[in-house]
Amino acid sequence: MEIQDYLQILRTRWMVIVVTVAVAVLGALAVSLLTTPTYQSSSRVFVSTSGGSTVSETYQGNLFSQQRVASYSELVTGETLAARTIDELGLNMTPAQLASKVTATSTPDTVLLDIVVVDTSPGLARDIANSLATQLTTLVRELETPEDGGTPAAGVRLVEQAQESSAPVSPKTTRNLALGAAVGLLLGIALAVLRDRLDNTIKTRTKLEAASKTPLVGSLPFDKNLKENAVVEFGAAHSPSAESYRELRTNLQFLEVDHPPRVIVVTSAVPAEGKTTVAVNLALALAEAGHHVALVEGDLRRPRVSKYLGLIGSVGLSTVLANQADLSDVMQPTKYEGLEVLASGPLPPNPSELLGSEASRRVIDELRGRFDYIIVDGAPLLPVTDSALLTTHSDGALVVARYGHTTENEVARAVGNLETIGAHILGAVFTMMPAGRKGGDNYSYYYETDSSIPRQTPNPVTPGSSVTAWDGSQAAAPQASASQAAPPQASPPVAPPQVSPPVAHPAAQPPVTPPPVTPPASPYGTGQPPAAPASYEAGPSRTSTPRPPTATPPGTPPGTPRPPATSVRKPGALDNGVAPSRRYKE
Repeated sequence: MEIQDYLQILRTRWMVIVVTVAVAVLGALAVSLLTTPTYQSSSRVFVSTSGGSTVSETYQGNLFSQQRVASYSELVTGETLAARTIDELGLNMTPAQLASKVTATSTPDTVLLDIVVVDTSPGLARDIANSLATQLTTLVRELETPEDGGTPAAGVRLVEQAQESSAPVSPKTTRNLALGAAVGLLLGIALAVLRDRLDNTIKTRTKLEAASKTPLVGSLPFDKNLKENAVVEFGAAHSPSAESYRELRTNLQFLEVDHPPRVIVVTSAVPAEGKTTVAVNLALALAEAGHHVALVEGDLRRPRVSKYLGLIGSVGLSTVLANQADLSDVMQPTKYEGLEVLASGPLPPNPSELLGSEASRRVIDELRGRFDYIIVDGAPLLPVTDSALLTTHSDGALVVARYGHTTENEVARAVGNLETIGAHILGAVFTMMPAGRKGGDNYSYYYETDSSIPRQTPNPVTPGSSVTAWDGSQAAAPQASASQAAPPQASPPVAPPQVSPPVAHPAAQPPVTPPPVTPPASPYGTGQPPAAPASYEAGPSRTSTPRPPTATPPGTPPGTPRPPATSVRKPGALDNGVAPSRRYKE
């Protein structure tokens, strides 16, 4: 692992580090608060020997005093001196208990000895330190005085009495908190690295593509608004989720340019991966582009599509498969233009058998003939085989994986189940990706619209109108029809001229230019083509959509009807594989 990998782990697992540091600091604080405060007092004594008459004797006396300091230190911490102190102060403790509170320290190459006492009471610590110094002086005099009553070889003199301490020496709260934070930081980093090494959930694009053996066709960011409403607002001014689904729509359309997939099964390895949300919003994204889309609730165990869209789920796919209703009778329109839904219907006892039957294939083929795209929300692949069977009737499957939830083994097993039956896998989709994290695989950008430029209002254009309204203009231009094209001072309307009966075929009749007069209120005045003469040959019925009104060529007299609009292919329809009912002749 490189330094960038460790930094990525720290960015990803920062919560583990923060929690560990917090626990360590709280533990140190708890120990500090639960520990009884102790106070320290110390007294200082001076060890001396009898002086010599010469320099050499004085030097020898100093060395002798330094050696005596080490011996007197042992006397201070011994039980003999402690017993005398207890008797003097009347303490209710044993000599051993008192000796455990006493320490003796000396500065090297000096004859100074410090007697340090630690106790929970600052006053008692002071009294014990002073008493020990006094008792040490008496004890040394007794030990150093010869038996014949001569001059003592060495002596101890109290030079500094102990004082009562105002601040406890233990616990040191600040030090404990700093130590706890340092230990927690080191432990948190270790736990973060260990957890990352042991975590086999998918968090990167590389791991998902390796586990699914397919390219990543979409990364969908985490959107907390989808918890309450699974439908993305595609009309919002700035919606990262909507842009992500548009990107997924574009990637699917260009997976195979010659034969783009039209029947797509959206599935996942395990539940709670967001597959239903992906299916619903992918269908909406395709409908937004002008396609006629059918959304099939193919999960006959835990259907959610009808619930998310507020539709009736009691009739639908299972009803059609059981030959209890026709497909056209159970297709439900939605409030979204271009989107129809085939709900699940009553939950059958044998979903796998129904979805894998020939009747299921016929339903998919019938939908293929009626719609541009069919999005099927399938069940998870690992618990049941429903989606695998549906994929055999479709053009391919999208495998959905949730960031930090799906494991590599689960995705590999799900893809293996599809490969076993020869199903085509279109790609993988990453859901609930954390957005806006540096060093991650998902980024969120905002390309703001220039508010200083007027926006076009998508007002419907009526037949015969040629004016488009814009926001930000001083006054909206009125929509003018062909009957209103004449100026206000036009002559009063005249009776229409007599028209001779049509001949046998319209091709033999020469074109006649209408007179430059204001036409009366008739089908000619609305810009619509005249009705076909009765002598026209009856042809196959066809549905045509009028082309938006075209501008009148320059030089044409006012009131001249516009030429009849020809039929065009419906916007958004595919050029290949579109059913005859969905194709329009030009």
